[in-house]
Amino acid sequence: MKAFLGILGTLLVLAAGYFGMYRGWRNRQSRQSDLAPLPAAPADKLRGVEGVYVATTSAGDWMDRIAVHELGVRSIADLAVSEAGLIFHRQGATDVFIPVDQLTGVRTDRGIAGKVTAEKSGLVVVTWTHDGRELDTGFRPRRKADTAALTESIATLIGAEQR
Repeated sequence: MKAFLGILGTLLVLAAGYFGMYRGWRNRQSRQSDLAPLPAAPADKLRGVEGVYVATTSAGDWMDRIAVHELGVRSIADLAVSEAGLIFHRQGATDVFIPVDQLTGVRTDRGIAGKVTAEKSGLVVVTWTHDGRELDTGFRPRRKADTAALTESIATLIGAEQR
């Protein structure tokens, strides 16, 4: 009988924890519901650097994950850099397109919501504006050698747009 009550108590604690996380995510989505939908990705299916789309957060607040429009959904992806902007082709989630005129910066970093790396420059973080908000999107290339080249190509794209 004691074992049954122990198991039941543990299951209740786990259920309460999951319910709390669910409510927290729903509350975050309602707080961010005013964020406009993203523009549709161009029809061309350029393929780029393979890796992981980590998340989009409020710029400067690496733990404030954006929960609306599937921007907070971590997924395997590839990042294509084109003259039109950045296209994250994601598996299991909608593609994310960031037009070139919304890009404001790029850097490498150690972490963003949901992913912290051992090396200081393991993530490529793109800063952009959308609907009056400044956002950071993290991407972790599959091969470490791709990080510098990807960061440079995005910086070149931003620099060309600002001229």
